[in-house]
Amino acid sequence: MFKIFFLSIITVVSAHAQLTVPALSPYSKTTQTIGLTEIEIEYSRPSKRGRTIFGEQGIIPYDELWRTGANAATKITFDDDVTIFETPVKKGTYAILTKPGISIWEVHLYDYESSNWNTYVNRTPIASFTSKSIIQNEPLETFLIYVDQITLDSSKLIFAWDQTKIVLPLKFDTHTKTMNNIEKAFSGPTDFDYFLAALYLHEAQKDLDKALEYIQKVTASKNALFFQVYRESLILADLDRKPEAIIVAKRSLTLSKKAGNKDLVRLNEKNIKKWSR
Repeated sequence: MFKIFFLSIITVVSAHAQLTVPALSPYSKTTQTIGLTEIEIEYSRPSKRGRTIFGEQGIIPYDELWRTGANAATKITFDDDVTIFETPVKKGTYAILTKPGISIWEVHLYDYESSNWNTYVNRTPIASFTSKSIIQNEPLETFLIYVDQITLDSSKLIFAWDQTKIVLPLKFDTHTKTMNNIEKAFSGPTDFDYFLAALYLHEAQKDLDKALEYIQKVTASKNALFFQVYRESLILADLDRKPEAIIVAKRSLTLSKKAGNKDLVRLNEKNIKKWSR
């Protein structure tokens, strides 16, 4: 009887542990591309629900650090360098803390390490900005961070709640990145492109002569890597050009030893022995 009662209790507890309820401040993840740079914002969105938001009588006092959302630290990721208010910020992931004021907000960025926003409170931010508090005529019920006024190389990062919003101007060096891409494309395939093409043709066992042509464009360089030279030896062997394959395998063996890659050392030694028979 006791066992049945105990199992019943466990069943009830398990059922409660699996209960899912709506979040009062739901999680949001926003991704936006500006030019060639992607921004990702992750945060929780609290709502007014009849409350006063900012100020002495509000849930967020003036001149105190705020996690800029709810639940966990608000997180923003730039996949390329960005300039905010003329301050360069390296690509990476950052926690955002703000200090709301009556007319001016402070915005602080920290290298993101934890979802616990309190871990950043006593740290020195990697960058700080001030932005004027703008009054909105139409109150916003739910806190919102969004990207607006997007051009090829700029945008505005906006924080808005109730009748308040602040704006951070973002700038990106899209032109330099684009020109680098154009020059790279116009200069022709890279060694790595040729290697990948040779790898595909060889693994697919299609047009091995073309695979050899491609791989030798790579291995002709004195800077060729051990695994690239190894691939050339395999293609030569499959073309039944064993004497050449042995010479190339010996080169790969030397490079593999210098690189400290024991797997390729072993494979090259095995192939040289096999192809020498």
